[in-house]
Amino acid sequence: MSWIKTIPFDQATGQLKKLYKRVVGPNNNVDNILMVHSLRPHTLQGHMALYKNVIHNSNNQVPKSFLETLGVYVSLLNRCQYCTEHHFAGLKRLLEDDVRANNIRKCFEEDKLSDCFGKKELSAFKYAKKLTFCQHLLTEKDFEEMKKLGWEDGEVLEINQVVSYFNYANRTVTGLGVSTKGDILGLSPNDSDDSENWGHS
Repeated sequence: MSWIKTIPFDQATGQLKKLYKRVVGPNNNVDNILMVHSLRPHTLQGHMALYKNVIHNSNNQVPKSFLETLGVYVSLLNRCQYCTEHHFAGLKRLLEDDVRANNIRKCFEEDKLSDCFGKKELSAFKYAKKLTFCQHLLTEKDFEEMKKLGWEDGEVLEINQVVSYFNYANRTVTGLGVSTKGDILGLSPNDSDDSENWGHS
């Protein structure tokens, strides 16, 4: 499941057990990306607070399906198989259209994004790629380009936070050898109205 020791749900105690109970899915399943934090539970708490509020919060204005799409794109850019498969499964659930989801993934893998998206969405992917690979080259012009195509300031912030989160998550799992073995793909904390509800379903 990972290169470092992890503590499964049935062996957890104290603060870790409390956190696991908040994130657990069906059959006491804890995603490996979360279990990898088990030796330092405070980092699990930080990870989940960030994840829940960046993607699964009803105060976001950008549609959750597009935020999830950005997550899949960034994960593919970073060659993070774990996050790609988890969030692609989540994207299919959100879109309720496997054909559309598969076409999006194909566009990403073949670097033909314009076959699936319009200019506004393409500007977000362009920003995401630059933030992922060469963030030091970003300038205010990148932001102005997004605004001209219809993104509002707060929406750009949401996009920035999702891209930044996925770069963090991708590096967490690839840097610690986390695999999808034993995971249930596509589960997420779907109660967007309650920022404290981390339960996965």
